[in-house]
Amino acid sequence: MTKLVAIMKATRRKFSSGFKAKVAIEALKERKSLVEPSKRFEVHPNMISKWKQEFIEHSAEVFEKKKEVEEGVDLEKLYIKIGELEMENGIEDLFGLNFVKSTLIRSSLALA
Repeated sequence: MTKLVAIMKATRRKFSSGFKAKVAIEALKERKSLVEPSKRFEVHPNMISKWKQEFIEHSAEVFEKKKEVEEGVDLEKLYIKIGELEMENGIEDLFGLNFVKSTLIRSSLALA
């Protein structure tokens, strides 16, 4: 008889960016060693060290992105465009044009 052996593929754990940031901040608070946060969060100390380094390297970007958004986006133009699209959509719904469009599309697909 042949024994069936189930080989289980080890899956990697995936951590959210929020979790990584939380662990990195805790690691920054711990001045001595990464053993305590490692046990608390059940993550290898090397991984914590990597996240901590990434956190330090990219921390300045938090303040840069805010400035880019403020300079690059004209909110008034966006609100005007949203209003136009809402009016357009409202008029089509008022006259049932969305229903007519979808019916024509379905019937043309059925004929094809």
